[in-house]
Amino acid sequence: METRGRVTAIRGAVVDIAFGEAALPDINEAVLIGPGGDRIVAEVQAHLDERTVRAIAIQATTGLRRGDDVTRTGGSITVPVGDAVLGRLLDVTGRIGDLQGDLPADVPRRPIHRGAPPLAEQKGTSDLFATGIKVLDLLTPLAQGGKAAMFGGAGVGKTVLVMELIHAMVATYQGISVFAGVGERSREGHEMLLDMARSKVLERTVLVYGQMNEPPGARWRVPMTAITIAEHFRDETHRNVLLLMDNIFRFVQAGAEVSGLLGRQPSRVGYQPTLASEVAALQERIASVGSAAVTAIEAVYVPADDFTDPAVTTIASHVDSMVVLSRAMAAEGMYPAVDPIASSSILLDPLIVGQDHVDVANQVRQTIEHYRELQDVISLLGMEELGAEDRRIVQRARRLQRFLTQPFTVTEAFTGVAGRSVTVADTIAGCRVILAGECDAWQESSLYMIGTLEEGRQKEAALHGTRQEQTA
Repeated sequence: METRGRVTAIRGAVVDIAFGEAALPDINEAVLIGPGGDRIVAEVQAHLDERTVRAIAIQATTGLRRGDDVTRTGGSITVPVGDAVLGRLLDVTGRIGDLQGDLPADVPRRPIHRGAPPLAEQKGTSDLFATGIKVLDLLTPLAQGGKAAMFGGAGVGKTVLVMELIHAMVATYQGISVFAGVGERSREGHEMLLDMARSKVLERTVLVYGQMNEPPGARWRVPMTAITIAEHFRDETHRNVLLLMDNIFRFVQAGAEVSGLLGRQPSRVGYQPTLASEVAALQERIASVGSAAVTAIEAVYVPADDFTDPAVTTIASHVDSMVVLSRAMAAEGMYPAVDPIASSSILLDPLIVGQDHVDVANQVRQTIEHYRELQDVISLLGMEELGAEDRRIVQRARRLQRFLTQPFTVTEAFTGVAGRSVTVADTIAGCRVILAGECDAWQESSLYMIGTLEEGRQKEAALHGTRQEQTA
């Protein structure tokens, strides 16, 4: 088989390659462009005619020229996998991005393109991840082997929530973590690396980055690299893997850039016509097989806070737990700014979490929803115009909202307040007490940014003591 071709055109990240009389490389096959050892990796994306292919460069094309040699690899991009990559930072092609030296020469490599496990081999799971974050454990429980997504616009706390989930799971989770930074800022990647080293979890974590300054091909394929590493641990060593992706919208965005560069007709809102199949190809590989599971937690940027955006709705159709972050709640200082009405989980089921949990969660939702329906009336006419029952519901809803806030470990350096982790039982018990009206006489501030209800009781007692002293 003739393995050589030559570059005939370069337009940014798009490279056209002629292969003469040789058989053309397959779609998604990797080719190496340029002379010597420092060759650029590109991925074939289209057959233009019987002799020419169009490829997308995974690395910057600076310095490439027409006529440069191109070598076929005979397969898709391969990345190193296994214990050797634990504690390391890699790019989309598996090159090392930290300062700890090269990987061993005999490290196994796997292709980044493969199908999802057959449905017959996949198994469902109802083992819950207790995160210690009250609002998540109560309203949107996460499952081992499931997919959870944090949806939110710019600056409402997606990355902070994902970082806190990493911290929360370190204490109880003994599997492997794979973090995919898709279109991340360099600063965020550096902070993540230092954070993981400080919290002693780096030796069980693999970091894979395709950052904002990299070509669209790198940002487009970096989630595939991360899932390939995760699949190896799941299938070969039968270990559970926690796959964290921030931000999966950048994967869709990179796909749209690639689609535009390839000259494809855009679909709705300018997205690529292959949006649904690209998202499915990634999401369907996240599954439980045999005794091990890949659990995904993904941050999803919502452009212009538009939850009807095609990228957002496409990603949402694949996840089990949907955590929606609200700008209005963030503006009120209700952190984490999780919208209790819009957020949902298929795991909030009596057969999985128990009838008691479901009943309390539904009551919390109904109370807060009733409060929101009355907000316009309150804004126009004031609380005094409400009936006694409505006023009671509003007071309890406001207390529930404050009780579901909580200080995070990852924000301790900025707020000076130590992070709290709360068990599911304590969260349910606290909500039940508030719903029963036992906290109706409390100050709302006593329930704000606390852990368990007992902490709120102590704050209320302290406030009560202060008021008595002032009165005296």
